[in-house]
Amino acid sequence: MDDNYQTYLNRLARLTLPEAYRSQAQHIQESSKFRPDSGLRQAVSFPGYTLITPPAEEESQNSAFYAKLEVFQQELLQLPVNRDLIVPLTPASFHLTLADLIWDGAYLDIGEKNPKFDQELHSCLAEMFQQYQQLMTNRSHPIKWQMLGLILMPRAIAVCLVPQNEPCYEEIIKFRRTIYQNPKLIALGIEQHYHFTAHVTLAYFGEVSSELDRPSFSTMLSQLNEKWLLNLPEFLINRVELRKFDNMTRYYREPDWPILDF
Repeated sequence: MDDNYQTYLNRLARLTLPEAYRSQAQHIQESSKFRPDSGLRQAVSFPGYTLITPPAEEESQNSAFYAKLEVFQQELLQLPVNRDLIVPLTPASFHLTLADLIWDGAYLDIGEKNPKFDQELHSCLAEMFQQYQQLMTNRSHPIKWQMLGLILMPRAIAVCLVPQNEPCYEEIIKFRRTIYQNPKLIALGIEQHYHFTAHVTLAYFGEVSSELDRPSFSTMLSQLNEKWLLNLPEFLINRVELRKFDNMTRYYREPDWPILDF
């Protein structure tokens, strides 16, 4: 399902063009992952599992990248729009998802049908990671990606990333293929739903007023993106971890949960 290298680069380049912002701005809508509560938007229950790089609060090698993203997020929040439109994520939770596993209704349903699901998922991934690590070719280069720019999604705003070169892309696609084609994971109900679009989410959409000037909003985002293009930070992918989440604000793990060092 995932793109080849050149198709991926072309697709993401298009997502950061002014016309993409204009088009996407027509379709933005309130995220159901946050709801108003006592005047503030709070994260609602949205449980599941994912395979991600360590969150910013636990990551040292990409600290410069995340520090830059925090600055970008603050600039985003200063745009002259309805203050309820953009719901920021805490910078401590910033991360890159390498493979979505299972979430929300699907996770709750499978938990009811299979009380041992969590245990079996952990065991299967631990075995898979161990085998994958042994088969990994001796790599002389790090897996480096770089921020390409801002992207507008139907319910969120993020920055997207592109690989430094084709081998850096193929390493990640090979890992994803290993996950989604694993018979044991498939039997547990894990399946691929999306093409890979490497991104770090900065915020979700809250109240999308009928009075929102969408063309003006898209212009603001385009101008912000042009400003950021002068200083695009690099991102090093050196570890992926199994993480659990109860909502979109925190991703946690126990010390014995599976990890894979690239």
